[in-house]
Amino acid sequence: MADITIIINDAPYGTEKPWNALRLAKALIAGKQAVNIFLMGDAVSLAKAGQQTPTGYYNLEQMLAELIALGSEVRACGTCIHSRGLKEEELVEGVIVGKMLDLARWTTESAKVISL
Repeated sequence: MADITIIINDAPYGTEKPWNALRLAKALIAGKQAVNIFLMGDAVSLAKAGQQTPTGYYNLEQMLAELIALGSEVRACGTCIHSRGLKEEELVEGVIVGKMLDLARWTTESAKVISL
């Protein structure tokens, strides 16, 4: 189980909170911390594959894929995904459709929980 769980709630590009949350996750992993990431509300859209951002602008899809490759478990709230018209096959490879029970388990098993 991860040492730290990060819960992201905000839309991918409306604020810099999701970007900063993923930057923090990467820094924690570099420091040898295990990190779980749970996407809720509008944040589930950052797990959508095929994002095209302007040259030189951060791309949350790429950042998320990199974190998965580094060993983070990423779950996106299934209710939130479906209410936004997204389908599981549209998500970044490795993102798991999660349930509130998953988040409840992570919050009780993690040493720290950060909600952004």
